[in-house]
Amino acid sequence: MNIAIYSRILKPKDVPYVQELFDQLDKHSLHAHVFGSYFEQLHGKIKINRPVTVFDTHEDILNQEIDLVVTMGGDGTILDTLTLVKGSNIPIMGINLGRLGFLASISKKSIGLAMESFLKGAYVLDKRSLLHLDSNVPLFNGNTFAMNDLTLLKRDTSSMITVHTYINGEFLNSYWADGIIIATPTGSTGYSLSCGGPIIFPNSGNFVLTPVAPHNLNVRPIVISDNSVVSFEVEGRARHFLCTLDSRYEQIDSTVSIAVRKADFEISLIRLDNTNFLGTIREKLAWGLDRRN
Repeated sequence: MNIAIYSRILKPKDVPYVQELFDQLDKHSLHAHVFGSYFEQLHGKIKINRPVTVFDTHEDILNQEIDLVVTMGGDGTILDTLTLVKGSNIPIMGINLGRLGFLASISKKSIGLAMESFLKGAYVLDKRSLLHLDSNVPLFNGNTFAMNDLTLLKRDTSSMITVHTYINGEFLNSYWADGIIIATPTGSTGYSLSCGGPIIFPNSGNFVLTPVAPHNLNVRPIVISDNSVVSFEVEGRARHFLCTLDSRYEQIDSTVSIAVRKADFEISLIRLDNTNFLGTIREKLAWGLDRRN
């Protein structure tokens, strides 16, 4: 069985947990494929007893017939793997070495349990919908999809921007704001939440449109069907604006037209049987905790 390992950086405090992962792969005779730049950081710090293959691209993932991608980090690390996994339907197991961990839900102390659960089939596959970006100019090197959100934001000036927004070709509103977010249910607990957007359950079949610091205080986030096509035109005093897909970004100008729809494929996240979305939001958002008690 072929296991791909992806992470951004090896921090000294994480070495014992990364070593535990490789020890588990060795114990179960699993072949490790490690992301190239991360593999270079392991030299002299992690003891690896079995031969390792290096990968760098989506094509490498397909050619090496990967069965599982394990990420070591936080939610941003999982988002990084979208351009590697794409529509291959390879499941992703997120080991949480970060802070919040809505997506990377498996504790770093449960690596052994997680690997054994995967091999026994004792897990749940969470299917997460994505959004897809269409534009009148090429953007993001063709990787025009996101699990969390697309944002259009001001840059280079303190002046707000105007985002003319349409749903299925019908005019919705011209947002005077620092920007706008269109988030999937998965992304509803990210940037959108911090801007006052609602929490949406993963399989709700919605998008949420959340303005960023709107000039009109009566403008509020709205929830729409993910069967909708949402299009945007941006203008402002500055020449350039920022367009992001998850943690990736491009600089655009007012000549660029943006349209967002539901992507044609989903991402599969591995969740252990003892965890669920309700438990995650209670824990991560500290619901039910009262310092007075």
